[in-house]
Amino acid sequence: MLVALNKPFGVLCQFTDDAGRRTLADFVPQKGVYAAGRLDQDSEGLLLLTDDGRLQHRLADPKHKQPKTYVVQVEGTPSAEALDRLRRGVLLKDGPTLPAGVEAIDEPEWLWPRDPPVRFRKTVPDAWLRIVLREGRNRQVRRMTAAVGLPTLRLIREAVGDYRLDGLGPGEVRIIA
Repeated sequence: MLVALNKPFGVLCQFTDDAGRRTLADFVPQKGVYAAGRLDQDSEGLLLLTDDGRLQHRLADPKHKQPKTYVVQVEGTPSAEALDRLRRGVLLKDGPTLPAGVEAIDEPEWLWPRDPPVRFRKTVPDAWLRIVLREGRNRQVRRMTAAVGLPTLRLIREAVGDYRLDGLGPGEVRIIA
């Protein structure tokens, strides 16, 4: 079985939590499935879950280089130099990242409101980027954008390989196979 979830902001990427926070169990009724990869509690978007260990490994393991596409709201106005640095790869504390696909985009029309909303500041511009990674380090997109002076305000995973959100609303589940 392969299940797609549009993980809402503030949800832990696990099925249980002793502190009473929202988890995948609040949204995924299917039993015996496990996340193929992770999204931080403060990230949103496509999370794939499966009961097939080999498929989970193929989707999540960076050795398989499944591209992961993110739509990212950043604080500031991206310069050509900042975008180029992201494309070439940036040096993080745990080493250099692989080159990434990066493009400046308009705010997506399909975007849902976040709860709670991203803090709006009249004096600080923001912008949207689409970033495609072929590796999956902890908080990598956030660390990469910060490294080029563009802190991440909102992070939404749009796709994993050929699997896409495709109109799946926050908290909604779709059985793919």
